[in-house]
Formats: sequence, structure tokens, C-alpha cells
Amino acid sequence: MRAFIFPGQGSQAVGMGRALAEASPAARAVFEEVDEALGQHLFRLMTDGPAEELTLTRNAQPAIMANALATLAMLEREGGVRLADKAAYVAGHSLGEYSAVCAAGAFDLATTARLLRTRGDAMQAAVAVGEGAMAALLGADLATAQAIAGAAVDSILAEGGEPLLCTVANDNDPAQLVISGHRAAVERAASLAREMGAKRAVMLPVSAPFHCSLMQPAADAMDAALGEAALRAPLVPVFSNVDAVAIADPGAIRVALVAQVTGMVRWRESVLAMRDAGVTGVVEFGAKVLGPMVKRIAPDLEVVSVVSPAEVEALAASL
Repeated sequence: MRAFIFPGQGSQAVGMGRALAEASPAARAVFEEVDEALGQHLFRLMTDGPAEELTLTRNAQPAIMANALATLAMLEREGGVRLADKAAYVAGHSLGEYSAVCAAGAFDLATTARLLRTRGDAMQAAVAVGEGAMAALLGADLATAQAIAGAAVDSILAEGGEPLLCTVANDNDPAQLVISGHRAAVERAASLAREMGAKRAVMLPVSAPFHCSLMQPAADAMDAALGEAALRAPLVPVFSNVDAVAIADPGAIRVALVAQVTGMVRWRESVLAMRDAGVTGVVEFGAKVLGPMVKRIAPDLEVVSVVSPAEVEALAASL
């Protein structure tokens, strides 16, 4: 039993999608439909850059989705492999959950592109540039990361500072957690990390503090946008980030997508839950980011990541 999984923000790179578009009419059609839905030459930005424009949240999110779904489209339409026949579940990391929902047929492609543009704009606007930050804690488990975040907030209060937010945003794998919140609190947490049990802390080059309560204005915006979006029952259940359970009811999917804007990405728990549900292998589409995480979480799972046309063709032959 397999799950098809889809990457999140940070997996973008200039040049993405070019080889797929050259090799696959199905992939090319995905890029063209996303461009039309957004009224933008996003595919040109993906292939030619500049990198700083592609990295903007409003561009990176639909670009990553388009690249992943173009990869899946090549597998399905030219490889003759249907998701519903070969995957028991889908899942995605943060914005990748939108890719997963679309891949399973619950959203159409144009709707997904427009929702991710709204999501990216709303997340960027929720907190003024410079006020928020995120940091990766390496070599720390969830309990350690929570303790580091709490100690940072407490130490600032003890010095007479204002109450600030610092919380775990991503539980990625057993040794990689991400914290998010006010910049001063996140920087304090990073400075405390080694003495409290983490191997090291790395400030992340992001423009906003994702997956924490500071994103509530973005969650409100997505609640409104998702309330107007046509959403069908998916072909296979979706493992949601916010609670690490499989859901298939359209209303539950809508609630989960709103909640994940401010909620922690429970990727480690999701992978373990998929394994407990009988999944023995996962296929990652459009990047090679989640695959290594999955192997660190559940070494017994078979992992395949497909990016290039040759990799898609090899996967089609093996399924």
C-alpha cells in the first residue's frame, strides 16, 4: 500500500519544471493552466528566475504545487498510472497539503492555484516584515524544542520584556523541528538551543513566521476563500497536517486547511500514522525533500522521489 506525498515551501529552484514541460504534453498543460488561472507567466519565472522573485511566498507556493502536479500528470496521462489505483492515501507538507487535495481530485487545478496565491499573499501580509522569524532546531526532539521555545519566552519576560510568542511550527522528523514567532523570541531560543540539548539552531531565510498564532489574519483570509471554493470528496483520503489523521469529508478538509495556517505541521506523526494504517511505501512528487524525512521517521518504508522525466518513466514502469 502506497501514499503519494507532496513537498512544501523551500523546495523551489530556478529551472524547475523545464525538463518536464519539454518531455511531457501533460506536464506542459498543467503549467499553462496555472499560468492562465493566475494571469501570470509563473512558468517563465520558474524556469528563468530571478530566484529572489520565485522565492516570494506568493510565487513559491503555486510554483511548487504546479511542479508537483505536473510530475503527477506525466505519470497519470502518459505513464498510464492512475493515482486512485496505486495510492491509498495522499499527504503534503504545509502548502503541499493543497497539492495533495488537488491530486486526489477534491480541488481542480485552477482553484488550487488561486487558493495558494491567496494563501501566500495573506501569510506575507499577516505580520510586518522583520517582526517574525523561524529557526530550525537540529538534533532536538519535540519535547526539547517545546522546552527551548518556552525558555526563550520566559527569559525575555524575566528581563522585563513584553510577552512574545515562540512555538514549535513544524515537527518534521525525529531530529528536525522548526520554531516560529516574534523575531526576538526566536533568536533567543536559537541562542539557548545548544545548552538545552539541541545540536544546533539555524535561523531560516523566510519572510514571515508561519504556522503559529501570529498567522491568524491569514487563517481568517483562507477561511473566507475556502468557503467560496468548490470542494469535492477526494478519490482517496488525505492525511492532514494539523491532526495527523486521514480525512475524506470535504467539510473536514476545509476545516483542516484553515487550521494548518496557524497550527503545527505534524509531519512526523503523519508519516507514522500512514505506516500504522498499512502504508509500506511513499512516492514524493516534484522534489527530494520529504523522502529523506520519511526515511528518518520510518526507515522501514520504501521511498521514491520523482522529479525528472526519466524518474517518472521509471516509476511508471515499476508500478
